[in-house]
Amino acid sequence: MFNAPRGKRAFAAGIMMLASSTLASCVSTIMPRAIKTQTVMNGERPVVLGSTVRANYTPMEAPLACLARGLNLARRRPLVIGVGEIKDYTGRYSINEGNVVTQGGALMLYSALAKLGGTVRVAERYDPGIGERELAYTDRRQLGNGAPQLVDGKSVPWVPYFGGTIQGSDYYIVGGITEANANIASGGAEIAVNNIGAKRRTFTQSVAIDLRIVDSRSLLVVDAVSLQKQFTGYEVGANTFRFFGLDLFDVTIGAKAQEPMQLGIRATIEEAAIILVGRVNQMDVSPCLQLIGTRLPTRTSEQFFREAVSGKAPEISKAASRIAGLPNGAPAELAKAPPPARSMTDHAAPQTSHAADKPLNQIAASGNADGSEMVVLTFEVNEVNLPGAAAAMLDRIVAMARNDGVTVSLTTRDSESTFPAQRTRLLDARLAGLIAALATRGIPMAAITVEWRPDNADSTVYRQGAGLQALARIKIKT
Repeated sequence: MFNAPRGKRAFAAGIMMLASSTLASCVSTIMPRAIKTQTVMNGERPVVLGSTVRANYTPMEAPLACLARGLNLARRRPLVIGVGEIKDYTGRYSINEGNVVTQGGALMLYSALAKLGGTVRVAERYDPGIGERELAYTDRRQLGNGAPQLVDGKSVPWVPYFGGTIQGSDYYIVGGITEANANIASGGAEIAVNNIGAKRRTFTQSVAIDLRIVDSRSLLVVDAVSLQKQFTGYEVGANTFRFFGLDLFDVTIGAKAQEPMQLGIRATIEEAAIILVGRVNQMDVSPCLQLIGTRLPTRTSEQFFREAVSGKAPEISKAASRIAGLPNGAPAELAKAPPPARSMTDHAAPQTSHAADKPLNQIAASGNADGSEMVVLTFEVNEVNLPGAAAAMLDRIVAMARNDGVTVSLTTRDSESTFPAQRTRLLDARLAGLIAALATRGIPMAAITVEWRPDNADSTVYRQGAGLQALARIKIKT
């Protein structure tokens, strides 16, 4: 048998020891030091146990908390925002790994808005299938809650439906992931001597998103934002491939890592959400964006909430706002959530000729207007500002007031449930806003007479047609 010279054997042994120690060092940096396993039942293979579940932190936790704090201090009514499709428009697909970028952009946006807490209300528009199915069951009188219901003096097992229970949204956000650039820059070095060498390489790729926020009533795009983020990765390694005597050594060691792409997309969507929500709330969010960290925090936005610095923004002028020309918002106490549901006594609104109030799943809906001299003005639930389409209606009211006069019936959805004191404050603010809007159109306060409104201690709900309740009735005649 042939024996390699002693010097070559010693050199080969040294190479093997160096390779082994280097490999062990690399493996220790890549693999967990202690892998835990557990055999649950006899005869089963051990199950590897990794880390525990934790919150999905992003670098945007502090900015999100900052925006939430700013909205809370502003004491505005929480806007209702829906989420549409955030699709993958990149077209990137790998036959081995599937889609390169996440297909769950809309779900990430839902989570981002939820991190703002009660300062923003999120309306389900992405997957309303369950709600639509239950409405269909209700329409067929199949849905019940286990308790008998009283309809027209009769006890029935099905839940009656009067309409108007789905909360309308103020805005919705849609868009997509529009770019995924695979290799916008790369570099490195590799050196080898006698087939023994080392290498180091870096590479960079990027993604971009384009989101927009749309007014749900007018379908006008209020604002749009385009953001991009780069991701950097690295690869290091060492290898040898050569003979030592008759022994061939082929040793390769290395490590490779990259910033998580999907986590970066989530952070980019969260930053876009901050910008868009700040825009429709008339707030400058640049002080909040300065809180973006370079490392992942170990606290959620909820935990940051009380500590984040809010640099409250100067407000955008009303000329650039979607509420231009409308009265100021409600006082701080009116911005609170409505009280829990209470038992209500149903009565028809006084001196109206509308059809008798019956569930929509029992009869067809009746008309809301009551002749050419009656105008019905419907406010959103717990909202004091005039509805978005009020401008044309106000012009019509003014024209009728200058002819034979007009009666305006103020209504809201019958899902609005308030105690008498709060209802009185809401109605006072609504009337003040209407009177102010009419005054800008030349109608003096002396031409406006309140014909009817509930007493301050009256808890009766005066239903007016399907899904509505009457708030007040005023007469305008110049």
